Amino acid sequence: MQALDRVDLRPRVQQALDEQLARQRAVLDELGPPMTPLLEAIAELLSGGKRLRATFLYWGWRALGGPDDPAAVRAASAMEIFQAAALLHDDVMDHSDLRRGHPTAHRRFARYHQEQRWSGDPDSFGHAAAILAGDLCLNWTDEVFTTSGLPQDALDRARPEFDRMRTQLMGGQFLDMLEGARGWRDLDLEQRLERCLTVIRYKSARYSVQQPLLIGADAAQVDGQTRRSLGRFGAALGEAFQLRDDVLGVFGDPEQTGKPAGDDLREGKHTVLVAHALALADPSGAQLVEDALGDPDLDEDAVDRVREVLVGSGALGRTEQMVDRGAERALEEISGAPDLTQEGREALTELVAVCTRRST
Repeated sequence: MQALDRVDLRPRVQQALDEQLARQRAVLDELGPPMTPLLEAIAELLSGGKRLRATFLYWGWRALGGPDDPAAVRAASAMEIFQAAALLHDDVMDHSDLRRGHPTAHRRFARYHQEQRWSGDPDSFGHAAAILAGDLCLNWTDEVFTTSGLPQDALDRARPEFDRMRTQLMGGQFLDMLEGARGWRDLDLEQRLERCLTVIRYKSARYSVQQPLLIGADAAQVDGQTRRSLGRFGAALGEAFQLRDDVLGVFGDPEQTGKPAGDDLREGKHTVLVAHALALADPSGAQLVEDALGDPDLDEDAVDRVREVLVGSGALGRTEQMVDRGAERALEEISGAPDLTQEGREALTELVAVCTRRST
């Protein structure tokens, strides 16, 4: 049984999210029908996904002996609302057209502006509306966690990591934007990898795996040694998880990823995969990858040629090795972590496979 499906966690998280949306609809009813598109955009984003971040918080709580109760599920659901905020903002910054196979929120709002034949620029309206939707989700994240029903002492213990997560993600987003702006030309492979991994750590790995896990564990009153083991587990697995996502960004099936194949190339993302390709490919192959990076008009044939370079140069293989090493380190940490419940240890072990499984 996968950890995502233990104790019917995913449908319970969805129920908690639906209840939160219903409460917020009542709050915004005073503002009238114009609020409907805003809430619909958020509701659509909150209706899908694997629920990984909620799962890590929940099993951090359960692994330290916390009970299976609605309060834990509601606290875990706050992680999904936080992710929604990050995705809404990220899609604006990346100029993404699709998210999970559907138009991104800023594209939906721009189209709505056009359909209504309003004045002003539809794209500017779409960007502003999506940013506001993300800000709403940031506000709700705190509200849902604080009113989850967890005991006050549990909330107080978890609060420092909860606050650290929210601050560090915004810093990680800025680092990602900064890397795209200042470029790599004067850096060697090791320097490029260091920058990539720093962005991975603060933009994705911590808030996706490590910090939700530690928030749950802190709430359940984890001791120092066990917390350090869980932190190392989360760091290793979070990094491997994002490296896997970077591979899927180029090689993934759009039916599975919900985004066009090669979108990470079109967006010009500086990834470990690309760093290895630029270092390992022959001059013509490296130039092909460099020319493709950041080209919004990159077609399928060009993406296929880049894939050939990534495979032939060994860049894909090197990245897969890093994913495998991260998974191995995570498994070592969780097998030796003291004071975990048997069910919690099993669930966290299952999550290693969920986060790093190859699909190419």
